[in-house]
Amino acid sequence: MSLEFDDLQEGAEFETPGRTVTEADVVNFAGVSGDFNPLHVDATYAAATPFGQRVAHGLLVLSMVSGLRQRAASEVAVLALLEVRSWRFLKPVFLGDTIRARTRVAEKRATKDPGRGVVVHRVEVLNQRDEVVQSGELVLLVRRSSPTREGAG
Repeated sequence: MSLEFDDLQEGAEFETPGRTVTEADVVNFAGVSGDFNPLHVDATYAAATPFGQRVAHGLLVLSMVSGLRQRAASEVAVLALLEVRSWRFLKPVFLGDTIRARTRVAEKRATKDPGRGVVVHRVEVLNQRDEVVQSGELVLLVRRSSPTREGAG
């Protein structure tokens, strides 16, 4: 059974399982995105930066969070991602870091279509030290049960 718009309560929270960022993740993301910035793919270059080591792509981490959230809330009847709002990249994520996401239902609003509603999730991405490394809001279109017509029968 899927959780639909009317099943979700403002203030409800959930947390995803963790996932460790690997060399393969960074290499594959660089290939798919075309982002071969040496900060991500060149250990010698990255060692000479203030970070002292390679940093995972910020958008790789956001993409991983999308997948982690789907695993943790797979029963939510999401129809579409509408917006990534006010996303902030607060701390670097290094290869070998383990990330997870904490989500709170921040807002709900009905749409003109009775079969859909908009849900805003406030998301914090944490590393293995419980430091918030990214945060922002994801705006989702969620399936809504069609209202029952009174008197129908």
